[in-house]
Amino acid sequence: MGLIDRMSTVVKSKVSKVLDRFEDPRETLDYSYQKQLEMLRKVKRGVAEVATSKKRLEIQRTKLQVNIDKHTSQAKAALEAGREDLARTALTLKAQEQTQFEQLTQQIVNMGHEQDKLVATEKRLSAKVESFRSRKETIKAQYSAAEAQVKITESVSGIGEEMTDVGLAIQRAEDKTENMRARSEALDELIETGTLEDTLESGDSIERELAAIKQKSTVDEELEALQREVNK
Repeated sequence: MGLIDRMSTVVKSKVSKVLDRFEDPRETLDYSYQKQLEMLRKVKRGVAEVATSKKRLEIQRTKLQVNIDKHTSQAKAALEAGREDLARTALTLKAQEQTQFEQLTQQIVNMGHEQDKLVATEKRLSAKVESFRSRKETIKAQYSAAEAQVKITESVSGIGEEMTDVGLAIQRAEDKTENMRARSEALDELIETGTLEDTLESGDSIERELAAIKQKSTVDEELEALQREVNK
């Protein structure tokens, strides 16, 4: 395959994909159905035209038969009148019209065969069109159902994505909460071990010094009291 052929194949493939994307199979089926109906109408018109033409030939043949009978009567009357020449003329006209009569009869027979073929074709085509119509409606219903299912699936997928985002937000909130709880527990532990003073309990530096002085005074007082008891 040459370069041009490969490029042509690629272009056709891409065009086909684009058409598939924008083509609604339901519209395509309806269009095909309308084309088949149009074809069926043409066949029916053909049947009607053949039937009409056949009827005209039959009418013309009937007229010829009337003329043939008339010429036969004229020939008899001419012979009875002793006019053989006139009788010959009448029979000559009769022979000509008899030939036309036979030709028309053959045409009528042939046209009858053609009419039968067209009628049979019409019946077959009508059955196919009806079968296509039934199948078309089934396919359209299936396509509509599939289309609705796709839309529902896409909606559910969108909800799933949103729920995923919500889940991530909840997870982040829980992680932050755990971090804050861990930090609080760590601070409490540092305060308990004396590594980090609890400013709420210890107050400022002045209060801490006053508390130390008071504590020392209390210790001194208890020590003096113990000494007095011992010296008694």
